[in-house]
Amino acid sequence: MYILQRLFYTLVILFVITSLVFLVLQVLPGNVAKMILGQYATPETLKALEEKLGLNDPLITQYLRWLSSTLRGDLGKSLVMERPVAPILLQALGRSAILATITFILIAVIGNLLGVFAAIKQDKALDIFLSTFALVGISVPEYFLGIVLVILFSTLLPIFPSSGYIPFMFSNLWQWASHLFLPTITLTYTLIAHITRMSRSSMIEVLQSNYVKYAEAKGLSRKDIILKHALKNALIPSITVLALDFGWLIGGIALVETVFAYPGFGRLLVFGIMQRDLPVMQACMVVIAIVYCIANLIADLLYSFVDPRIRFGKPA
Repeated sequence: MYILQRLFYTLVILFVITSLVFLVLQVLPGNVAKMILGQYATPETLKALEEKLGLNDPLITQYLRWLSSTLRGDLGKSLVMERPVAPILLQALGRSAILATITFILIAVIGNLLGVFAAIKQDKALDIFLSTFALVGISVPEYFLGIVLVILFSTLLPIFPSSGYIPFMFSNLWQWASHLFLPTITLTYTLIAHITRMSRSSMIEVLQSNYVKYAEAKGLSRKDIILKHALKNALIPSITVLALDFGWLIGGIALVETVFAYPGFGRLLVFGIMQRDLPVMQACMVVIAIVYCIANLIADLLYSFVDPRIRFGKPA
């Protein structure tokens, strides 16, 4: 019942977001027919194309037509590239998914471990070092860190390529991985800082709770208290941050992909915005909405797994 309820809410939110995406892009200045034909098109030609594309239909009719096409997987045709949007989008999304998945695994594992270690060693040298490490990561913009890494490891020490991407099927393991290394390090360091700070604060709060003090009074070892009692509850805030970070990794890495000229989803979104390519913009924003909704749905399900009280709606 809990899963069905969360799934229903997700579908409702997704419907609202996609509707807003369509409406916002419709009110942008400019004429789609004029974008296709160019500025020297005659009024007769513009009128004929508007009729063909259905631009003169009522807004609700245009929306239902767009929604129906989107549900069938038809995302339209790029106005600039004059190619179907769906294959272009899937290719770019696949490349960004590789980068995002590697980064997500690293920040989920390393970030939580660093946060737990910092909480266990609260106010000691290790905690101060890790807190400083996290603070620097939060403060440094990802595009600046990316530029520094390019200068260090592509110019001064030419170890890794500064840009581009080579599919695995057309290269060996090193060539494929070398193009992912610098963008992955840039994203990982930026996001690990958030997870480290969150898991540290959460673990400190849990370690000061009454049930942990009771477990200590019973004589349980520090290791058992942390692994069996404190860790699950301390992970709940981190799950929220990780869900948001995964959505950001798909839709918000445009700056990093631009710095490293990585042909992923973020660069496609920037291309659509810069060129005012409405079908590309609509498709990219819908995908971002879907990713965020799915990420938050998974986070809700993980909440119920970590703490069953959430699933059954029982008080603490």
